[in-house]
Amino acid sequence: MSDTHIKQVTGVSEELQTVPLNATTKRLYIAATRMNDGKTTTSLALFAALRTLTNKVGFIKPVGQRYVEVDGEQIDEDSVLLQSIFNVEVPMKAMSPISIHSNFTREFLDDPHNHLKNHIDNMCRAFDRAAYDKDYIIIEGTGHAGVGSVFDLSNAEVAKRLNAKVIIVAGGGIGRPIDEIALNQALFKNAGVEVIGAIINKVLPEKLDFIKHYCGIALERMGIPLLGCIPIEDKLSSPSIRQLARELEAEWLNEPSHNFSGRFVSIIIEPSSEKQILKNKKETVLIVSSNKGSAVIDSILEAPQGEIAKAVCGIVLTQGAELSETNLAMIKNSQLPIIITSQDSYFIASKINNMNVKTLPSDADKIPIIKSLITENVDLEKIQNAFGSETLPLPDLNG
Repeated sequence: MSDTHIKQVTGVSEELQTVPLNATTKRLYIAATRMNDGKTTTSLALFAALRTLTNKVGFIKPVGQRYVEVDGEQIDEDSVLLQSIFNVEVPMKAMSPISIHSNFTREFLDDPHNHLKNHIDNMCRAFDRAAYDKDYIIIEGTGHAGVGSVFDLSNAEVAKRLNAKVIIVAGGGIGRPIDEIALNQALFKNAGVEVIGAIINKVLPEKLDFIKHYCGIALERMGIPLLGCIPIEDKLSSPSIRQLARELEAEWLNEPSHNFSGRFVSIIIEPSSEKQILKNKKETVLIVSSNKGSAVIDSILEAPQGEIAKAVCGIVLTQGAELSETNLAMIKNSQLPIIITSQDSYFIASKINNMNVKTLPSDADKIPIIKSLITENVDLEKIQNAFGSETLPLPDLNG
């Protein structure tokens, strides 16, 4: 759809646009109580789940903090992720209108009035593009309700301007998540934004019924419906060799195909023998120093169908290992991913332990899992019922 056609449909002229003109698309704003509570995963899953009800589902992340360059534009990573998986058929910039670069806050504070007007204009125009002809639109927030307050675009303020209803995602437990939901609810309520429910994410499977029961009671007392509790799924938190390569800024010696997952749940530093590798019996990444690299590669790649090859999903060669021509030929003909870095073994192990595992466009194996977690554990009917069938009134921004 062209920009010209969008302007004709929405009636947008050259003056600043301070509220969305779209008054029919149902908006779901996904907020979280803190980082890594599963906001992006929930947004992906709800998008997929809503697509089982209607093909007309849109997505926007109005304010993004992590971006990549796409055709010369700064686009939030989560918008790129969702577009690559679902092909939303919306211009990428419409899905990611505001990217927070390193000087963003300082530039805003130097001239807050004009910057805010321009940011709101960009956001509202982008929203009308992203929501055009959609029944639902997922709006992914950035952190908790107050994030972005320093430049007057907190999650609560953005949700208000876009006239969205909010779902709060919190981590597993009872006391801490309920306390944090209460804080976020207060900020949204102060902005005049309705919280239609909460999702408790990353719950230990054996405690699912227990958490659901008591969180349900606690949230009911706060006037917030519990939409569901989602159990921990190990595969979603297991990093892939591709993510590790990105984290280490390592060099590929034989990069796997785009859809290769290669997830690992354990590491072995400087394996001493085949017996040690086999004893582990898990999807493993081997971290090998330069003086042992040739021997390990020979051992594993010479028997590609053996038990070791099945147990190992990748090798990290450290400190710029030098390999023979024979080694390089074997690596080139192997499907086992191998990367090389100048870092030492223990730095790499520490990096792995502290990795924040996010879903990437190459993680096609995760999408069915994410979708099933929502459809099996979240009450979509409650979400639908929160909207009814009425046209949305424009928000009162002076209230």
